[in-house]
Amino acid sequence: MPEWAAFVDAAKRADKTANDARILDAAGVKVDVSAQPFSARLDDAGHNLLRARDFEIARSDLFEGRQVNATEGRAAWHTMLRASSPISEVARERARLLSFVQQADTERRWHNVLHIGIGGSDWGTRLMSAAFGYRRSWRDIRFVSNIDGHAIESGTAGLNPHDTLVVVISKSFSTAETIENAHRAVEWLKAAGVNQPYEQVVAITCRPDAAREFGVPESHIFPFWEWVGGRFSLWSSVCLATALTVGVDVVGGMLAGAAAMDDHFLHAPIAENAPVQMALAGIVNRSVLNYASLNLAVYDSRLSYLVPYLQQLEMESLGKSVDIAGRPLDVPTGPVVWGMPGTDAQHTFFQWLHQGTEGAPVDFVVCQQADHHWPDHHQQLLAHCLAQREALMKGKPYEAALAETHHEDEEHRNWLARHRVHAGGRPSNLIVLPRLTPYSLGALVALYEHKVFVQALVWGINPFDQWGVEFGKALAQRIRGEWQSESQNSLQSADRDPSTSYWIRQFSAT
Repeated sequence: MPEWAAFVDAAKRADKTANDARILDAAGVKVDVSAQPFSARLDDAGHNLLRARDFEIARSDLFEGRQVNATEGRAAWHTMLRASSPISEVARERARLLSFVQQADTERRWHNVLHIGIGGSDWGTRLMSAAFGYRRSWRDIRFVSNIDGHAIESGTAGLNPHDTLVVVISKSFSTAETIENAHRAVEWLKAAGVNQPYEQVVAITCRPDAAREFGVPESHIFPFWEWVGGRFSLWSSVCLATALTVGVDVVGGMLAGAAAMDDHFLHAPIAENAPVQMALAGIVNRSVLNYASLNLAVYDSRLSYLVPYLQQLEMESLGKSVDIAGRPLDVPTGPVVWGMPGTDAQHTFFQWLHQGTEGAPVDFVVCQQADHHWPDHHQQLLAHCLAQREALMKGKPYEAALAETHHEDEEHRNWLARHRVHAGGRPSNLIVLPRLTPYSLGALVALYEHKVFVQALVWGINPFDQWGVEFGKALAQRIRGEWQSESQNSLQSADRDPSTSYWIRQFSAT
């Protein structure tokens, strides 16, 4: 596309010195993109590229529930889940969930919640529980996601089975890890003498029939819809365990914050549209400047699970190598997303960010106000965040390093100064929440959802499928089936590599 070529050329020539402050306001969240490459020409090229990709039509299709997931023939209508006036079936399930939680709270039932799910059925609840449940409520929550038997063993250890609600989340209600762990949980209830174990099981799924077959009573089945992708399902009944453990007000606040970000994404001009500007900057960093990864530096310990949550959102959505038409892509897409909370990160990998040969763009996330009683702690946290970002932006040239290096031997002084040089010019975003509230976290998550959507549109890929995940699942089922087969000849599949064949034989003998 000529628009793409113009965008690439403008990006290569853009200013990377962060001489001008560019701060966007989106649903109360401040997004500082000053440290990203910028020029008036790049801004125009970005507008033209979006126009060439029919951005306004695609955005409308997303919000109107039209088919945007072409390879699976589905909508991706997660925005409807947080709409203030949703369609009737969404409103009905919201009301059912609220009634279920209110009744459980009134009766003071279930002091423990055992949450069983994986991927999109797990990370969102972990994120919300860690963000708002760190001071604890009268209910405890445990998470079981992995198929490793140690996960379910540790998840149930020390819990009172008679006072535990098991929440099973699987879109298909056939996810291997989830269903196996659900069976073990029911066995655990039965072994403890629970008379009606399935009365202590809730199922959240697109397949109510499968949940009924499993044994879950109708009143404990909370459906959601095929047009809700797993990594976008936080806004659906998947949040039931969150409502039970940290409160329905948290869920309501998250929905309201996300809806406000939806409104911003729909109506803000392109130049002031935070998801769009973050998306375009990310495309420059990945496809033009060839940064292979994106670091998340979250300067709030309550948001530790934001990193794996966004890892899944970005890498499962953007980890594609063909476009919608099935043609191989000739530009890199979908960076590796990684990170950890600051300031721990500074003592772990920031050395690589500052002076490594490659480096990575960084998204700094911080809250302007704290909710604890130690203002000096928060001031130091903010100072560290700004300092790390400034160092990545400005760097330290050789002359400055030499001026601060003191040694009587000039050759030694010159040598030591070279080790203190920082390249600078490393791109970053600074995302500032006024404070950590359900509203601000909901807006933050929706900000990244829409950023990913725009990046996928420009790259011409489908961000709503995950065929790599499905391929791995199919292979695992095949190997499992071979182990369970009585014929050992099945372990000698002609189309399998020698190494895998060797280990299948070895593991089948244990």
